[in-house]
Amino acid sequence: MLITTACAVISAAGLGIAFLVARRRRFATALRVAAVSLLPVGLAMTGVVRFVLNMTFNPLAWAGFGVLALAVLMFLGARFADRRGHGTARPPAASAGEPAQALPATRERPGGAPAGAGGADDFSDIEAILKKHGI
Repeated sequence: MLITTACAVISAAGLGIAFLVARRRRFATALRVAAVSLLPVGLAMTGVVRFVLNMTFNPLAWAGFGVLALAVLMFLGARFADRRGHGTARPPAASAGEPAQALPATRERPGGAPAGAGGADDFSDIEAILKKHGI
């Protein structure tokens, strides 16, 4: 009974605020405030508030939340490991019958210089683009 009364008071205050907003000719905002202010009464009438309060003080429910959090962390950890390449022993393109081929140590840039060639080569691509546009 106390929960329903508290939710009704909260909703009444929200509807009062919505009325004041509507007097300023902001009808869309007033409608949004009224809709949000009706949520506590609706949740109290459906019994969701009692369910949440009973679940809040239940240790088994908190253990369930812990298990769910652990599952989410494991899932995210697996995605992170898969992106970093720690999830598989060989590249996905290699089939079971083929031996895994090693990747080349350095990659070639479009200009023909290797990727780790030095600091001066790093800006050669940018300089070529700037020269192309006349800058």
